[in-house]
Amino acid sequence: MSTEGPVDLKVNLGPLELSHPLINASGTLDLLETGEALGTRGGTVVRNPPVAAYVPKTVTLSPRQGNDPPRIVETSGGMLNSIGLPNPGLDAFIATELPKLADLPCPVILNIGGFSPVEYAEGAAMLRAAVDDRMGGDWTSRIGLELNISCPNVHSGCMSIGTNPLESRATVAAVRESWPGLLVVKLTPNTDRICEVAEAVEEAGADALSLVNTYKGLALERDSLRPYLGGMTGGLSGPAIKPLALWAVYQVYNAVEVPIVGIGGVECVQDVLDHIACGATAVAVGSAGLRDPWLAEKLAGQLADELQIRGVELGKVVGCAHL
Repeated sequence: MSTEGPVDLKVNLGPLELSHPLINASGTLDLLETGEALGTRGGTVVRNPPVAAYVPKTVTLSPRQGNDPPRIVETSGGMLNSIGLPNPGLDAFIATELPKLADLPCPVILNIGGFSPVEYAEGAAMLRAAVDDRMGGDWTSRIGLELNISCPNVHSGCMSIGTNPLESRATVAAVRESWPGLLVVKLTPNTDRICEVAEAVEEAGADALSLVNTYKGLALERDSLRPYLGGMTGGLSGPAIKPLALWAVYQVYNAVEVPIVGIGGVECVQDVLDHIACGATAVAVGSAGLRDPWLAEKLAGQLADELQIRGVELGKVVGCAHL
C-alpha cells in the first residue's frame, strides 16, 4: 500500500518546528568546521544544513582542555570516546561561534554543560542575554537549549547530576527561570532511575528530553592490559547500544508527556523507525554522522519513502510499539 502525494515529515519540539525529525547528537557534527574544511563546497552545507535542527558541541562556563589522549577507540559494534568536553568557554563561544550559529537557516539547539545547578543557570542566563542582543524580539522559534547533565567522560559534576532526580530537578528549575525558549534535557542511561529523572525534569519545566547519552565503558590496551583511554573510561556509542537505547526511549515514553529525541545506534532508516515507534518525536544521528555528515538528510529522504510505501503518516508511528 502507498499513499498519494508527498509525505509530511514536520515535527515540533516545543516552539521549534522542524522540517523533518532528523537532527544531530551534540559533538558529532561540527557544521561550521565542516563548511570551512570543504572549501568552496563548504557554503552549501552551511546554507543547506543536512539536519532539521543543529546541535553544536557542549560548552561550559570556563574553558576546558578535555581528557588526555588517546580519546577514541573502536569496539565491537561501536566506539568508546573519552573526549572530556574540550571547549573555549562561554565567553569565547558567545563572541565567536554564536553569531555564526544564529545566522544558520535551520533552528539551533545550543548545548551547555556544568558541574552544579548554579553553573547551568549562569550559563543559560549568559546565553539568553547574548541571544537577546543578537536577535532581539521573539527568537524562541529559532533557538533552543539542551542541558547536558549526562556526560560520562567527565569524572565529576554533570553525570552525577543526571543520575540524581533531585539534582536534575534543581538544575532544570534554575535554568527555567532565565531561559524562555525550548529547554531539552539530555539524560544518561548510566542509572537505574532514568524514569525518575525524566519525571523530575519534566516537572521542573523541561520541554523535551533527549536520550540516551553514551554508556560508560572500558577498553584495555592489548599488550599491557591497562586501560587504553587517557581518561580511563569512555562513552560507548554506535550500533552496539541501539537495543539499550530503544529500551530507554520505550520506558521514558510511558513516564512523561513531553517529546523525546531518540539517540543511539542510528545508521539506517529502520533504526529511525524503531526509535520513533518506541516513542521518539525526533531522532538524532550520532557516531554514524562522523563518517557521513550528510547522513541525517539521507535518512530523512528514506524515511519519507518508507512511510509512503507503508501508507502511514509519521504521527501514527510515534509510540506505535506500545499499542
